[in-house]
Amino acid sequence: MKATILLVEDSKVQKLANQKILITAGYLVLLAADGDEAIHLAREARPDLMLLDLGLPKVSGFEVLQTMKRDPTTAAIPVIVLSQLAQEKGGELKRAGALGYFKKSKLLEGATGEAELIELIEQTLGQSRDRQILLARRQAASHF
Repeated sequence: MKATILLVEDSKVQKLANQKILITAGYLVLLAADGDEAIHLAREARPDLMLLDLGLPKVSGFEVLQTMKRDPTTAAIPVIVLSQLAQEKGGELKRAGALGYFKKSKLLEGATGEAELIELIEQTLGQSRDRQILLARRQAASHF
């Protein structure tokens, strides 16, 4: 398995389609259908990455993002937002802590959209690993 991804999506059809894409790409996939479940699973399982829909029941995706970034247990989990929002919202999402944004409609393009999503996931995971290595080096250096 490459990495564990927490897929947060309330639409059953979208969730199954995205889960298939991720499993085919070699990822272990955890599923959450609402914001409360997403926060709980993120804290318990500490996935390598979260794919987060914004239009969720109970707690919105934006609130999930804010809650995760304030919690030391989940703050380091990289988040990619999957949404139909206009791209202009991307800046607001990045300020809230999202590392990426992917428009759901791109997945309707078939293999091209799927490949784009997997590429974004791989880039985000790589950036996250690089940050963790850098932080570990800084912590080790500060002990000397």
